[in-house]
Amino acid sequence: MRIIVVGAGEVGTYVADRLSNQKHDVALIEINAARCRAVGLKLDVQILEGSGTDPEMLAMAGIADADLLVAVTKSDEVNLVSALLARLAGVDKTIVRIESRRLRSPAIDALFEGVEDHLVIDPDREVAEEVLRLMEYPGAVDISQMADGEVIVLGARLPADAPLVGVSLHALGRELEPDWDFIVASITRIDEETDEEVTIIPREDVILRAGDLLRVVCKRRALRDVTNRLGIARDMPTRALLLGGGRTAELLAESLIARGLDIGVIERRPERASELSARFGQAIVYQGDITDADLLEQANVSGQDVVIALTGEDHANVLACLYAKSAGATQARRRGTDKGGPETIAVIHRLELLDLIEAHQVDAAVSPRTASANSVLRFIRGDGETVTAVATFLHSDVEVLEFAVSDDSACNERTLADLDVPKGALVGAIVRDGKPQIARGRSALRDRDHVIVIARPDSVDRVTALFG
Repeated sequence: MRIIVVGAGEVGTYVADRLSNQKHDVALIEINAARCRAVGLKLDVQILEGSGTDPEMLAMAGIADADLLVAVTKSDEVNLVSALLARLAGVDKTIVRIESRRLRSPAIDALFEGVEDHLVIDPDREVAEEVLRLMEYPGAVDISQMADGEVIVLGARLPADAPLVGVSLHALGRELEPDWDFIVASITRIDEETDEEVTIIPREDVILRAGDLLRVVCKRRALRDVTNRLGIARDMPTRALLLGGGRTAELLAESLIARGLDIGVIERRPERASELSARFGQAIVYQGDITDADLLEQANVSGQDVVIALTGEDHANVLACLYAKSAGATQARRRGTDKGGPETIAVIHRLELLDLIEAHQVDAAVSPRTASANSVLRFIRGDGETVTAVATFLHSDVEVLEFAVSDDSACNERTLADLDVPKGALVGAIVRDGKPQIARGRSALRDRDHVIVIARPDSVDRVTALFG
């Protein structure tokens, strides 16, 4: 597929890299020369310096032969014009990043009237929704809801005292017979030979170890059992402190207040702090820097259930989360309790900081890159009728795909044992008539089933051919 990506920011770069790795022919347009040079050193894609609103630049990128245009610059107007030019050039599919509420209107929608393959994404809203999901399942590093929430894919790193540590997958399978409620779908751990982190799709007996990052596919009803076994079972927080008062924080605050949480917000800009204070009368808004220790103490950072750092400055987000952990642990020691400080979630924009975050025990990280990529990849994989959901993760390169089986699917009326499922993939769950079941070799597929598959990138195309 020939794909043009307009904008080499964090979202555009990540999407271009992901699509290129999956053998798509990608051209990336970026107006900033320094950014072009930096991205050119990292990505194996065609990079063009210029504007996505320039018809000549689009022509150089191969717009005449393009199947898809993804416009994800920070300018809503640039994204819209790029998409309209692509449509005029005959491009069938367009994806645009739109943040402004005024541009999410019937008048703007009318510009694409009659167009079926057009998607609008909003990274800020998607990040806010992902943070909210992590708050619902404290201790998880990522969480994806599939099949209308009937199946949950939960990622968590095993603490040393987790009940699953030292358990073999064979022994776990015997315990779960005959009607499994969950399955370990992937394991990310340090390879003893290369000393690098690798992700495996378990096809044979594996003994689970402390520090393993597991992705578990489970029925919604089994979540309490799964989180207990993973050693991360905790209650939904009731108090939250948001560090940063940008648009993502505003969207998150709306959701948290609607749920009845007590929230505080720290915002550096005086005029923005006043605006948030007027908008959210129920919240306490502090004006100042999120790395100011005195201000954090004033906001009772150590007494919060969860602290979420949402600014555009990665180092400030990480530093503030580390301070929150330290302050909470200090207070716990003084009180003679074992609480280790509030849960911390950091929004990050540079993926190279992931190792730093894990090494210093920030509980979870969220990135606009993956939040947006999930929407883009679902759009590319299918028409919403075949591939109904896609999830990607900051940690590891596996994807989770949800397929809707039809009567002309290659897998229809066949058992999983009869299908040539690639070694780099695992069928985790099947949902039939709204009822989930964990997939086994004897499971047979039928028209209108929804199938949840976890796959490495090199297996995605073969999996799609089987289940799509």
